[in-house]
Amino acid sequence: MYNESEALPPLEALPQIPIVTSVACSFILAVIYVGSLYVWDTKYNRDHPTTIKRRFASVTVVMLFAPFFVYFYSSPELLQREPFPKLLGFRLPGLWQATVIPYLLTALLYLGPIFVNMQNESFRSYFDLDYWRGSFSNIIWIRNHVMAPLSEEFVFRACMMPLILQSFTPLTAVFITPLFFGVAHLHHIAERLSMGIELSTSLLIGLFQFTYTTLFGFYSAYLFARTGHVIAPLLAHALCNYMGLPDVQDLWQQDQWKRVVAIILYLVGFAGWIYLLPIATEPSLYQNRLYWNV
Repeated sequence: MYNESEALPPLEALPQIPIVTSVACSFILAVIYVGSLYVWDTKYNRDHPTTIKRRFASVTVVMLFAPFFVYFYSSPELLQREPFPKLLGFRLPGLWQATVIPYLLTALLYLGPIFVNMQNESFRSYFDLDYWRGSFSNIIWIRNHVMAPLSEEFVFRACMMPLILQSFTPLTAVFITPLFFGVAHLHHIAERLSMGIELSTSLLIGLFQFTYTTLFGFYSAYLFARTGHVIAPLLAHALCNYMGLPDVQDLWQQDQWKRVVAIILYLVGFAGWIYLLPIATEPSLYQNRLYWNV
């Protein structure tokens, strides 16, 4: 029987797969994921319920198909040594830690915005059951906070990272896979053009979106490699989608003392996140000896 506590040789000691294989598989997965969003011939925009439901079906098929890339292109020695679900980030050891610690770490990054939100009446709605019932009956909310994090983290982290990690060091892999994730979001440029938005504006928004999605991708890939759990980046992704980018305008509408406190909390949250990132993601906390050996 497989015993997680047994000493395991590092991943680097195993025969690795060629770089061209892991990169090509990751590129194909990214193309398939984005392409699946456009296989439907529809006259509706991306926020129409019909479009969203069809895209749900598309990405679900991609999620079912993506693990085969990991299974067929991974090192045979690795597949013999490790249970396949573990390669995808599905395992019991360290699960509760991977569920709680990275989520709290991500919340720390939003310490300032959370304080600002607490000053608004809307913050009370978070404790209202009717608010959550309405959210889970809103298909756009489900797309942004459930399906998008679930499908993107499964394809771009659980299925890409195991392949890239077999060709590169963990730290290098963390900086490679987010590029596929960032590029995959550039398709929104075409959607904006179809909505009549000017090319220059669409490109500028697309570049901005590529930047912050790639930066988040670094963080998400880091969480996967360090914890060995896909739940860690998935929950962090859902929280980031929920919080969104900091609303600077809302910040400056606060009273002076609240604004000062908020700015301090912005800085403290960011500094605390940087300081705690390597500590809170220490692989030993999650009994992870597979993906992070540096």
